[in-house]
Amino acid sequence: MSEATRAVLVLEDGRTFEGRPYGALGETLGEIVFNTGMTGYQETLTDPSYHKQIVVMTAPHIGNTGVNDEDDESRRIWVAGYVVRDPARRPSNWRAQRSLDDDLVAQGIVGISGIDTRQLTRILRTAGVMRAGIFSGRALGSDDAPVAVEDLVARVRGAAEMKGAHLADEVTTAEPYTVPAQGDEKAHVVAVDLGIKAMTPEQMSQRGIRVTVVPSSTTASAILEMKPDGVFFSNGPGDPAAAERAVATLREVLDAKVPFFGICFGNQILGRALGYGTYKLAFGHRGINQPVMDRTTGKVEITAHNHGFAVDAPLDGESDSPAGYGRVRVSHVCLNDDVVEGLECLDLPAFSVQYHPEAAAGPHDASYLFDRFLDLMKGDR
Repeated sequence: MSEATRAVLVLEDGRTFEGRPYGALGETLGEIVFNTGMTGYQETLTDPSYHKQIVVMTAPHIGNTGVNDEDDESRRIWVAGYVVRDPARRPSNWRAQRSLDDDLVAQGIVGISGIDTRQLTRILRTAGVMRAGIFSGRALGSDDAPVAVEDLVARVRGAAEMKGAHLADEVTTAEPYTVPAQGDEKAHVVAVDLGIKAMTPEQMSQRGIRVTVVPSSTTASAILEMKPDGVFFSNGPGDPAAAERAVATLREVLDAKVPFFGICFGNQILGRALGYGTYKLAFGHRGINQPVMDRTTGKVEITAHNHGFAVDAPLDGESDSPAGYGRVRVSHVCLNDDVVEGLECLDLPAFSVQYHPEAAAGPHDASYLFDRFLDLMKGDR
């Protein structure tokens, strides 16, 4: 295989996979993670929570429905790299406007195809996520002077780790913007963009909520000056332990007793604001098929996830917030591994979930949480 048609995936532990280039040629580094969704690759690629991560798709056939201009969750593709087994030769869907490969090339996303993604996923499930790199084209040198594997491994090991990374400021909106309420306006929410997905304010808008989306650096005083009926913290990339500014901002919101709802990274920020710790999961939850129990109703929901960190809070019964915010209970739990999937404050109007109830591309089992937020803003507990 010539260098022009060859791509190499290199793991931090020295293991390599050789395949074909997919998307742009070049070099990319990041934390390698796997996504178990069988559909929704466009939403995955444009989810800012994947910033600095190389995503492995466990579904074998990717790209068959192409891409369009309606399903993006943000302004660009955020993944650092993309790994698939069998890319579609051509898209076949009435909504497709171009191929996935076209978008990857246009946005400079380096990928690899034709490798055993099942084997790779089993490695990550056993050893845990790690740093990795995808190399193709000139990054591999030439046929006469190829780059040594040892040099590629050294590049990977020199990349930044996800632990300790503060990334929200790199993905947030530059300026505030408003998503108007559909129909009669019932509430106004200020949403802090830590890596927000477009479907989140859309879900609120559909319920009559006007959403003002603000940058991650917005201060608590600026948020409270808008006199919102509620405050929302979004999903996003990075280590919550490094997001000290967001934690301090949320504590001021909690002190003001403004109703609060957080999703994913927002759940981790609430956990830390309440005084609990967070920790890095071995391989994380990523995909649209994760079972979670809502302890309020006892209902089991199939939910969409994208997180590599989790809140360390007592699973059973009520606990006192170590930071002095009253009683807290774990409201949702993952049935695969007992990871905390939701928090509810019993003495404050605040709750959060670790997964993605906006559920683009699905499922929609947990969309009721936006109704709960509206009820909370109306004073219903």
